[in-house]
Amino acid sequence: MSRASVMVVDDEPSMRSYLRTLLESENFGVETADSGRSALQQLERGTRPDLLLLDVVMPDMDGLQTLAEIRQRFPGQKVLMLSCLNETNKVVHAMRLGARDYLTKPLQPSELEAALAPHLESPPRIEAEAEVVDDDYSFVSASPAMQKVRALVEQVAAINVPVLLLGESGTGKEVIARLLHRRSPRATRTFLKVNCAAIPSELLESELFGYEAGAFTGASRQKQGKFEQCDKGTIFLDEIGEMPPVLQAKLLQVLQDHEFSRLGGKTTRSVDVRIVAATNIDIPKAIAEKKLREDLYYRLNAFTIQLPPLRERREEIPALMRHFMHSLSAQFNREPLDFSPALMEAALRCDWPGNVRELENFVKRYLVLADDDAALQELRRKLELRLAEGALPASQQPGGLKAMVRNLKDEAEKAAIVQALEETAWSRKEAARRLNISYKALLYKIRDHQLDAA
Repeated sequence: MSRASVMVVDDEPSMRSYLRTLLESENFGVETADSGRSALQQLERGTRPDLLLLDVVMPDMDGLQTLAEIRQRFPGQKVLMLSCLNETNKVVHAMRLGARDYLTKPLQPSELEAALAPHLESPPRIEAEAEVVDDDYSFVSASPAMQKVRALVEQVAAINVPVLLLGESGTGKEVIARLLHRRSPRATRTFLKVNCAAIPSELLESELFGYEAGAFTGASRQKQGKFEQCDKGTIFLDEIGEMPPVLQAKLLQVLQDHEFSRLGGKTTRSVDVRIVAATNIDIPKAIAEKKLREDLYYRLNAFTIQLPPLRERREEIPALMRHFMHSLSAQFNREPLDFSPALMEAALRCDWPGNVRELENFVKRYLVLADDDAALQELRRKLELRLAEGALPASQQPGGLKAMVRNLKDEAEKAAIVQALEETAWSRKEAARRLNISYKALLYKIRDHQLDAA
């Protein structure tokens, strides 16, 4: 039984034969076309492959022109582009036209299989475990990384020590802070959040510690600060790295002695508050530059929880999208929408630099606009931006290891071509035969690697 059907569109008979052999050996159903026009004719006759592999460089009607026609006349057709060239502008153009990926020939069997799999197989359905933290927040875990975070929360919640939350913006540090409070013996007491970056430094001290009457112009009466307000409870200090050093010293006193004084006050006050702090700064750099007190850092990190970015737990994206759709549709009193396979696949390939917060906002826009095409275009623009900024082939997922593998592959390919050319006295036809690639492919690769005869 065939796994899926693939149409190979390439003007080179040897490449069509090579790809047919590779695909059929993996039990794919294979059809071929020798030109873009031939492929369009087959599609018009009702042929609907699960995936179409389309060469870029073809006479008469090239691959990009063919892709544009396919997107207009057969918008649901999945297309992967094939080329001997690896040009960022062509990659971006193909992605803008709706290509799912862009692969560089010649492909090795394992490389081809890895490239096809995401486009032919539905991602496993991973259900999220959602725990309501309060009216506006839920902790959602559907990946091993976030299940580990949940386990760490359970370990430390009942222990009265400061907790430091680390991670990029949007990864859910506030949700974890609220979950720690909810699971702790202080759950019935007050939880307060203070964003240290959002409050001007000259006001932050009075916000945290309060002030006495007459402490400054306009202070007609005394006022409690956040620490007094959440005595016996939990205070969440977000963006702790943005707190001025002079206030860091006062916070250190609270951590050490559980005492503080109001602004303008002459007496100290005792307080029992659990501190959960969060930051996304480079801590060693901040300490070296005296922006973060080293002694405060060591007091705060009695227990540290690192939240991974969304790009490192992509398997969680479908579950998160479904969770957000369910909760937002109830909030907006709308019928929940389904995510098309194309939309879900595009979401899985995005980096989501804003992490879970960015993903939630995307689902919110999709729910409000109810436009699958507009949502797909938004995700494709994200992919185009990544390609343009990193000059990466679309088939390469983000990540240091994979980038290194790609670089090593390119270097090995270049070295093999140089060796073959030198051994054949730069006879390109003989070198192509030894490398088992077409003469045309070798010429493209010589140009791509900027190789010249000695």
